[in-house]
Amino acid sequence: MREKKEGANIMNHLVRHIPSIHELQQTNQFHTFLHHHHLSMERGTDLLKQVISICRASILNEDWDGPHPSSTDFIDEVVGQTDVLTRKFHSLSLRRIINATGTILHTNLGRARLGQETMNHVMAASCHYNNLEYDIDEGVRGSRHSHAERLICELTGAEAAMVVNNNAAAVFLILTALAKQKEVIVSRGELVEIGGSFRISSIMEESGALLHEVGTTNKTHLKDYDEAVNDETRMIMKVHQSNFVIKGFTATVQTEELAELSRMHSNVHYYEDLGSGALYDFTRLGIVNEPMVKSVLDKGADIVSFSGDKLLGGPQAGIIAGQKGLIDQLKKHQLARVLRVDKMTLAALEMTLLQYIKGEEQEKNPTIRAITRPKEEILHQSRKFVEDVQGLGIGYTSSIIEGQSQIGGGTMPDVELGTYLVAVSHPLFSSQDVHEKLRKGKPSILTRIQDNVALLDLRTVSMDEQMEILHALKNIQGTD
Repeated sequence: MREKKEGANIMNHLVRHIPSIHELQQTNQFHTFLHHHHLSMERGTDLLKQVISICRASILNEDWDGPHPSSTDFIDEVVGQTDVLTRKFHSLSLRRIINATGTILHTNLGRARLGQETMNHVMAASCHYNNLEYDIDEGVRGSRHSHAERLICELTGAEAAMVVNNNAAAVFLILTALAKQKEVIVSRGELVEIGGSFRISSIMEESGALLHEVGTTNKTHLKDYDEAVNDETRMIMKVHQSNFVIKGFTATVQTEELAELSRMHSNVHYYEDLGSGALYDFTRLGIVNEPMVKSVLDKGADIVSFSGDKLLGGPQAGIIAGQKGLIDQLKKHQLARVLRVDKMTLAALEMTLLQYIKGEEQEKNPTIRAITRPKEEILHQSRKFVEDVQGLGIGYTSSIIEGQSQIGGGTMPDVELGTYLVAVSHPLFSSQDVHEKLRKGKPSILTRIQDNVALLDLRTVSMDEQMEILHALKNIQGTD
């Protein structure tokens, strides 16, 4: 008890010797700091106070191992910490990453990348005034819906379309505007969680729609839906299982059957939440379980929704397409303004869709390009990379092994794309060291660790990025 009291007295003694803020403001160190960062006295003082508060707490908690507060070294320490804090505040949090994991739609890394042509259109829309809500021909106010709507309708065959900020928002708007306080029939096997603990059932509850579950987890039949329809039913909803697969003893009802059932009952709409949303025909790659948006609408769906930044390969957005009467109701709903997208999103989406119209998606859309890359092309790139790694002449060894890439983003969970992986090792560093040093570099480079081996999948790496990886590997040699 006595020792504890003595320790507290020592700490209080140190705290009393901390220079006042006014004293610190007069020092040459502080004025040099202000000049270096081009800060006002007021802003610099705010940062200084934060550091002094941290130092005081550290001393009182007996964690302080720095110089005595009465010394010149303490002033250097405080101003030095203030400099570090300032650099942290002035640095951008959203940083570029080179994705060498081979996961194409990596949710943690921003999902779909945008191509250069798309980014040029975004830049033009951002840097200049534009006709976001202006009809140039008529000289009157226009609608922001029009820019993407015409292209969506052309690609999907829908009568009308609109865009909101993501697919969860699309689901919420559709349920709120078309089925509030009315029943929506959904199979138990489709009450999915779409990520981050957001569940279809929870979104439905928030929308005011009343969930009517039918069938079982693994089997739902047409009669289950038919028997559930009553006077309170406003919608039959099918949710595409885009982020998981149920195999074995299963049964689901097809789009055509549910569309036909809804038509047998007045005021019952058939809505299909496609989640990922594909405009590219992936059956060319032998992938047959991803429905195309146009196909679903052709089979009778009244309305569909899907994401913009997954298989479409565009910006984050929720795209809604279908019957004009239903879309008009959504556009007039108060939530439409709450959930609307800005000019940059519309510019990115417009160019992405236009590339599909022109048949240029495989060439200009990075997502479609990465998914459809031939395995032989990745092998050629990997061989060149291995040669370059060996050419560094600083101890690295590398080899090529066969592997699998993932599409990711909660999309096509059972689809694996054949690829080649480059294994990289160095005698002075463990594979984990190489992985971490690349990750913490600038730019950050993400690799895989598998069986204690650092692996790079160049499916998601451009030739320019490949040169940056080589430069980073070379720099690792000079770090501890």
